[in-house]
Amino acid sequence: MGLGIAVSYLSLLVLIPLAAVAWRSLDGGAGAFWDAITSEQAVAAMRLTLLVSLGAVIVNAIMGTLIAWVLVRDDFRGKIFMDILIDLPFALPTIVAGLTLLALYGPNGPVGVNIAFTRIGITAALIFVTLPFVVRAVQPVLMELDREMEEAAASLGAGRFTTFRRIVLPALVPAIVSGVGLSFSKALGEFGAVVLIAGNLPYRTEVASVFIYGQIESDGVQAAAAVSVVLLTASFLVLLGLSVFERRMTRHAE
Repeated sequence: MGLGIAVSYLSLLVLIPLAAVAWRSLDGGAGAFWDAITSEQAVAAMRLTLLVSLGAVIVNAIMGTLIAWVLVRDDFRGKIFMDILIDLPFALPTIVAGLTLLALYGPNGPVGVNIAFTRIGITAALIFVTLPFVVRAVQPVLMELDREMEEAAASLGAGRFTTFRRIVLPALVPAIVSGVGLSFSKALGEFGAVVLIAGNLPYRTEVASVFIYGQIESDGVQAAAAVSVVLLTASFLVLLGLSVFERRMTRHAE
C-alpha cells in the first residue's frame, strides 16, 4: 500500500507534468521539435547555459570542499554563523539572490565592480545558489573520516598536502562528485538567480531558462517545451550517471 501511494504521488507531482511537457514539445511533429532545439538562438542559449554551469560547479567543487574542511577541522569564532550561512541559498528565494548580486555588483553598486549583464555575473549567480550542495555532501564524510591514517602518514614524514592528496582526497571524491552532479543539474535550469543579472541579451547573456520564459511570453510554447525537454534530459542523465557512480563506489568499498 505504501509503495502504491508513493508511486501515485510521484506520478501526479512529477511524471504526469513531465509527460505533458514532452507531449507539448512534439506539437507539429518531430520536425518542429528538431527545428526548435536547433534554432540559432536556442543553441546559443543552451551552449551558454552549459558553459556557465560548468564554470560554477568547478569553482564550487574547489571552494565547497575547502569550506567543508574549515567547518569540520577548524575551530573559530563565528563558526556556527558560517555553518548556517551555507544553507541560506536553500532558504532564500533565488530571485532575491539575483537582486542582491545586481545591487552589489551592478552599475551602481558600492564596490565599484560591475559584472551585471555579463557571463561572469551569471556564473556568480549560479555559484551562489549551488554552493551548499558540495559543502553539505563533503561535510559529513569529513566528520566520519578516520584520522588515524592521517596521523600515521604524518608520523612517517608525509607533508600536509601529500597526506590530503593521497589519503583524504580519495575518500572525499564520491561526495565531491555527488555535490557537483547536483549543483550542475540545479544550474542547468536555474531561472530566478540569473534573470535579473543576466540582462537576457540573445546570443550573449541569454541562458536556456530565460530563453524558455521568453518563448512562452511570445506564445512560442512548443519551442519552450522542446528546450525544456532537452534540459530535463540533460539533468536526468547527470543524475543517472551520479547514481551509477555511487553504486559502483559502494560495491568497490564493500
